[in-house]
Amino acid sequence: MRLSPIGFQQLLQQNVVECAFIRRHQKKGWQPHRRMLCTLDKNLLNSLPGRISLNFTNPVYPPPYPAAAHKLVVVWDLFWQDWRAVPMESIDVVTVIPSHTKGQQNVFWAYFSTFLSKLSPQDKKAFMNT
Repeated sequence: MRLSPIGFQQLLQQNVVECAFIRRHQKKGWQPHRRMLCTLDKNLLNSLPGRISLNFTNPVYPPPYPAAAHKLVVVWDLFWQDWRAVPMESIDVVTVIPSHTKGQQNVFWAYFSTFLSKLSPQDKKAFMNT
């Protein structure tokens, strides 16, 4: 599913999103596209598990470039546990995991505990590189 930058940001405000996109800067040894789990859900990120398990930190400064002018959306990357800029011209939403309400967060944290937290660095790299 393709979305506008505003539509993508709105989706991220209440969900964790699995998305795929073409890398802006190709990396040697990596596929030309990348897959990511990301969110902008403040309820999830600012929760105690979000601060501990996802190492969430508020941005300390705005990006040094106008993200919107470059057709980028800045998101919290769950695997890199950092802010990342996603290019909107090639974004494709793969899966949406609701995360805004306490009940939805409980479902997400169960998924995180049983699957995501057990991924090795090699598993995470394989996920991002497919």
